[in-house]
Amino acid sequence: MKSKDAILILDFGSQYTQLIARRVRELKVFSVIEPCNIGMEEIKKINPKGIILSGGPHSVYGEAAPSLRKEILKLGIPVLGICYGMQVMVKALGGEVGEAKKREYGRALMYIDDHCDLFFSLPAQITSWMSHTDQVIKLPQGFKQLSHTSNTKFAAIGYSQEAIYGVQFHPEVIHTDLGIQIISNFLFRIAECFASWQLEDFIDKQIKEIKKKVAGANVICGLSGGVDSATAAVLINKAIGKKLKCIFVNNGVLRKGEVSNVVRIFRDHFKIDLHYVDAAVSFLNKLKGIVDPEEKRKIIGHEFIKVFEEKARKIKNVKFLVQGTLYPDVIESVSVFGGPTSRIKSHHNVAGLPLDMKLKLIEPFRQLFKDEVREIARLLKLPDEIIWRHPFPGPGLAVRIVGEVTALRLRILREADATLEKIIRKNNLYNELWQCFCVLLPLKTVGVMGDKRTYEHVVAIRAVTSLDGMTADWAKLPYDVLDEISNAIINKVRGINRVVLDISSKPPATIEWE
Repeated sequence: MKSKDAILILDFGSQYTQLIARRVRELKVFSVIEPCNIGMEEIKKINPKGIILSGGPHSVYGEAAPSLRKEILKLGIPVLGICYGMQVMVKALGGEVGEAKKREYGRALMYIDDHCDLFFSLPAQITSWMSHTDQVIKLPQGFKQLSHTSNTKFAAIGYSQEAIYGVQFHPEVIHTDLGIQIISNFLFRIAECFASWQLEDFIDKQIKEIKKKVAGANVICGLSGGVDSATAAVLINKAIGKKLKCIFVNNGVLRKGEVSNVVRIFRDHFKIDLHYVDAAVSFLNKLKGIVDPEEKRKIIGHEFIKVFEEKARKIKNVKFLVQGTLYPDVIESVSVFGGPTSRIKSHHNVAGLPLDMKLKLIEPFRQLFKDEVREIARLLKLPDEIIWRHPFPGPGLAVRIVGEVTALRLRILREADATLEKIIRKNNLYNELWQCFCVLLPLKTVGVMGDKRTYEHVVAIRAVTSLDGMTADWAKLPYDVLDEISNAIINKVRGINRVVLDISSKPPATIEWE
């Protein structure tokens, strides 16, 4: 998309790169992400009003560390380096970066030394989110210290005459107080951007691009009932109408009542051409004996595409497959923009795709977050039942069963999960949570029921709050609700005698267990 005012984000491999882009978009400025080794001519074509250098997992002195072209800093375009982006910028300009005497991870109280420009209108001290083992030791010529913490002398630096700034912390994450204000100061006070971008523009752009790409061919959309695939289906339908053919695959690892709900919503309510395929037996046979989570994901991804290809052969002129892939799926699997992002896990609709897949992919939301897709769903007038449904992984319950997936373990988890959701909804907590689900653990424990010894399964409750899925805090559910959940699951679900609560945040944990 072309925009009069655009911010170019250079990806040095941070898990938060797209989150930076999202924060910029929240402020109504268009953003584009490119790999850190982008050519100078490409930068000039984008003609950005400002450049942001992302963080990354490397040390600037490491053998495989990505570098920064010094010419980028001489374009006369305002620059903001974040974490590794600040360090690589300092190194390029002749400053010095070294290993910190004390690692700094998580929240750190930061004292602001200069309130001009970057920290305009901020209080004297704020909580910042740190994640680094290296730090700036010596500033390049012309730079001055803008803030510090007890552990980091140069928590923020700036060269106001050249409009080049760096921060060691992460203003893009919600854990940094007033981080959005810091980004806003860079966009509007320093880069002099104009707030003019909105999701309506994204919708119009996607519809035009999809029409051009499809060029009269039929398109298959994989429906799961979630907001991602549902919104993708409605968007594609606006672009190509009856050329869209939706397929819903029962992969055997769906939640209780999932099949009937999806058919009811899309075939009966939306009147979409929906083809239901019951492939549960095939999927479960493939998963027999498999315990490694990466292997489970890839098996499900491969089988998923296989089923689609088989169904596609029965529909003439099918050349494209639509998926509701989101950026958190991509960034945890591969570096989609060619940068050095570290892989966390493979997702069935990203890294699990076979190399010889015959259908071409259409992924309209590949660069968006869940809350952005929900806003698009609202603009497209989807019902709240779809918009606010909790995220559900493509590999389904297979990655919520730690260890082997069997019919018995699926039955236990389905019943426990359905019981949990019923209680969460009854207590009006569903829409307050990003996700809330059960995880079946690969162990049994001793219990007592009716004066008799039991030796049965353990289920963990995972409930989190989040804005975008990239970071998350464990939800502080009321004790009386937790008590109700535990009693209901143990009393109603045969095979469970113990319920535990997951109180880890993301990071360091991921939301899903596998």
